[in-house]
Amino acid sequence: MWFSAAGVGETFVLLHPGGTDSRALGPLVEELADRYRTITPEQRAHGHTRDWGGPLSYAAMAQDTITFLEQETPVPVHLLGYSDGAVIALHVAMKRPDLIRDLVFASGVYHHNGWEPGVLEGAAEVPEFMVDAYAEVSPDGREHYGQVVEKLQQMHAVEPAFADTDLARLQVPVLVLAGDDDEVRLEHVVAMYRALPHAELAVVPHASHGVLVEKPGLCAQLITDFHAADKPATFAPIRRRRGHR
Repeated sequence: MWFSAAGVGETFVLLHPGGTDSRALGPLVEELADRYRTITPEQRAHGHTRDWGGPLSYAAMAQDTITFLEQETPVPVHLLGYSDGAVIALHVAMKRPDLIRDLVFASGVYHHNGWEPGVLEGAAEVPEFMVDAYAEVSPDGREHYGQVVEKLQQMHAVEPAFADTDLARLQVPVLVLAGDDDEVRLEHVVAMYRALPHAELAVVPHASHGVLVEKPGLCAQLITDFHAADKPATFAPIRRRRGHR
């Protein structure tokens, strides 16, 4: 997996959305670079990393990421995933919680029914700028992008498929983050927050599925607050009074 790194501090690995590459995380990385060593790997068939052949799956990309974390980073790390990257990050957290300190799950779904109606159908209409961006860096060439889109569509039709009971077993802290006008149904976002035993929730106002690009400063502040070791007690807790963190 190709990757880039910036900044100094605690290691923070960020996973990009599907169909694009780590440049989609650039605005957020700029906000975080003075507090973390940010590392942005690129998944198979994305960005500078070639397509290794065969179908795409979240589980396969999660295993690539696990291998990357074991070989390239001091673990455990802070982990963030954005959109498809969030699903990959969730797979990593479920399979190898020992590799991560916490998880920021941004604008993703834990089950494929969590997308707003029509979102997956609209994904087939790829903007030309995304094709151009792929062609700028991909070792597979511009003409291969159509195959990547087809593989992503096949994956999105059936994955992910976690249940609330799966989330209930996850013991790492998770910040569930989304825009208030996201492509993910807000009911799904809240259901995930409620199913996780150690979760925090952030719904960013006047933000879409591009929330990390639209409001990188606010998102960076929410993330660093989530990572803080000395969080104050809240005044009138309900969830956390029952043992949730």
